[in-house]
Amino acid sequence: MKTFTVHFHEHDQADAMTVKKLSEQDFDTVSSGGVRQLFELDTNLGLFVFMDAEDNEGNETYHILRYEEDSEEPNDYYSLELKDFYDLVALYMSDMYVEDDEDEDSYGPVQHLAHLLFHIVDSGKEVTP
Repeated sequence: MKTFTVHFHEHDQADAMTVKKLSEQDFDTVSSGGVRQLFELDTNLGLFVFMDAEDNEGNETYHILRYEEDSEEPNDYYSLELKDFYDLVALYMSDMYVEDDEDEDSYGPVQHLAHLLFHIVDSGKEVTP
């Protein structure tokens, strides 16, 4: 497990975020008590699966798994602090309440979420768990 910091653009209106990149073994350990999949977001960077997990001792963690194209196994395992995870989930959820009478190419909360995910992937691409 390696920790890295994600710095966003000023116009992204997001504070720097500390993210942990996990190996498959790390993820298996922190999710040994079970996982709860919350939602998926399919982007041009891959399919992102948001979930929370619990280890055997009841400690909760918050994760985003990234799958590329037709991969059956995640390519990346990310773990976030609750506040940061909540902020990303809130973007996804707020899209349900935004009346989008504009065309499909408008920049809304989900598009902003995808943009922030790009920064996470980009910042962590050289990090090896």
